[in-house]
Amino acid sequence: MATDAGLASVLRIGVMRLRRRLAAERDLRNPLPLSAMAVLVALRVKGEATIGELATRERVQPPSMTRTVNFLQEGGYVVRRPAETDRRMVRVALTDLGLDVVHADRGRRDEWLAERLADLDSAEIAVLRHAVPLLERLSPA
Repeated sequence: MATDAGLASVLRIGVMRLRRRLAAERDLRNPLPLSAMAVLVALRVKGEATIGELATRERVQPPSMTRTVNFLQEGGYVVRRPAETDRRMVRVALTDLGLDVVHADRGRRDEWLAERLADLDSAEIAVLRHAVPLLERLSPA
């Protein structure tokens, strides 16, 4: 791995494998597609948002986000409410059910990853602790 391109390639492969495995470790009681879960997580992390803001965050077109929000609203995972500053604008917020789904799904994945981390020695754990801020810088939300 003498070049940045070589590092980029092996890092990409490792991150993608981990991402696929974490996706496979979803809470089995959760019927929501990953795209819908991404919206719930965005609302949990960033707070309520407009359809346009969610579409921008998730890098989809507003009509696609409208369909996803409609689906989530029909399931009781989100609610729409008028914005405080402009009653013509609608904001989307998590319901208690939506928050519960996010916590259960995240808990299952964290549990799986914690089990894998338990197999590492203290030096390997230290390397990962140092890598986390770097990974966050590489993938800003």
